[in-house]
Amino acid sequence: SKTMQQIRNILQQRANGLSIRAIVRHSNYSRNTIRGYLRLIERSSYTLSESLKLSDEALGELLFESETPPTADPRYLHLQQKLPHYATELKKRHVTRQLLWEEYHESHPPEGGYGYTQFCHYLNQHIANKDVSALFVHKPGAKLMVDYSGDKLGYIDRQTGEIIQCDVLVTVLPFSSYLYIEAVPDQKQEYFASSLGNTFGYLGGMPDCIVCDNMKTAVKKANRYEPAFTELIEQLSLHYKVTFMATRVRKPKDKATAETSVRVSYTRIFSKLRNLEAFSLAELNAQIREELEKLNRRNFKGRNYSRHDLFVQYEQPLLKSLPSTVFEVRKTVMAKVQRNYHVQLGEDCHLYSVPYDQVGKQVKISYTQSQVEIYADHRRIAFHSRDRRRYGYSTLAVHMPENHRAIHQQKGWDGAYFLSQAASIGPHTKAAIGKILESKVFPEQTFNSCLGALRLAGKYGKDRLEKACTLLSEAPRVNYGILENILKNNMDKKDTASNSDFKTPVHENIRGSKELS
Repeated sequence: SKTMQQIRNILQQRANGLSIRAIVRHSNYSRNTIRGYLRLIERSSYTLSESLKLSDEALGELLFESETPPTADPRYLHLQQKLPHYATELKKRHVTRQLLWEEYHESHPPEGGYGYTQFCHYLNQHIANKDVSALFVHKPGAKLMVDYSGDKLGYIDRQTGEIIQCDVLVTVLPFSSYLYIEAVPDQKQEYFASSLGNTFGYLGGMPDCIVCDNMKTAVKKANRYEPAFTELIEQLSLHYKVTFMATRVRKPKDKATAETSVRVSYTRIFSKLRNLEAFSLAELNAQIREELEKLNRRNFKGRNYSRHDLFVQYEQPLLKSLPSTVFEVRKTVMAKVQRNYHVQLGEDCHLYSVPYDQVGKQVKISYTQSQVEIYADHRRIAFHSRDRRRYGYSTLAVHMPENHRAIHQQKGWDGAYFLSQAASIGPHTKAAIGKILESKVFPEQTFNSCLGALRLAGKYGKDRLEKACTLLSEAPRVNYGILENILKNNMDKKDTASNSDFKTPVHENIRGSKELS
């Protein structure tokens, strides 16, 4: 079709009296084209001079009014009803316009139906009217779009020579198209959280909103109006103070910038790495980072600025500051407290203690890579450092009943323990405990005797126990019974100085040396 200026030139030359052949020589347009426009004017109620005085809009309506679809034509009405169905069928594999046209003719439309060319014209017109794109104006620093690429990158295992395939996360700020790309082992939650944290670190801040598709890592139930996000996304949202949004199902245009960025990564990063070898995930990401810097600093085609220029000038100042703590993935499971007042964390097959009065109750285990917290009725009842020993036990003494605590304490007894306890009372007590420990071939057999002797300090006082042990400093044998007897009979309170000068009195029952000669 011709522009309105070109059509006016044709009409003006005809109004000046030029023949169609002369107009062809001057304009290089075909005779049929010129005749077509002149016939349209002749069919109207306007002369050439009057039509030239019309505005472009009015002249366009006058000339092209006849080109509107023949809505009164039964063939068009019949085809119009089937166009949505044909447009849907055309999206299926192996379906062609030729096939649809043949099926259209087999349906015996009234008045015979259109030929193949006209059929394709109306079908293409219908598809074009439906397949229009909206123009989105993105605010700087407002959104970050994330998506996994369909293609994968890989590195070589040095030990086996196997190529380890990795997923690739692509994130982009839609205002500046500033990119961050990272290879991850897979799409599990912990790797998604880690790579998202690395994205924020690369950007030096956080946007207000993160837009993703309905990936299983982020969305547990897709819904156009209220999608249900996973617990991980809720944790990320609270930690980084950002909002997550999910696109509609099978609507890639909702995150068109991310889709475009994935295609750009194929041509500008994936292709550059095709002949390079990496022998670890870290080495692969180093290669990606090198090409990523080049891409972000490369000027847009036909412009004198790059993604990096737009990001630094408009977006970076608007990003929110990073949190002071590193995000850790927190998982939650429910468990029943066993009779031994422990709960099992199934991921590690490790058992952790809780207060013994919680036996038989359902509790919630919330854990990260380094910590394990246990809650009952929204109240934390236990805290442990995470231990990955399979079928091992992490037990705190404060969680035990009193009798179990005593048994647990005995398991840690040895000779050095009792000697250190005795030394805190006094040197003679330590010497007495040493004699008790040496009285048996197996020291373990004396532990109860040592325990009983030391507990006498609680009943009679440390000073009296030390005094009693002083009395036994020269004794060849010491045990709990002797010490208890001394303290019970207050023998430690008697004056021992007069005992050293005691002499047997002389009386008639004692024979002297004379009787023995």
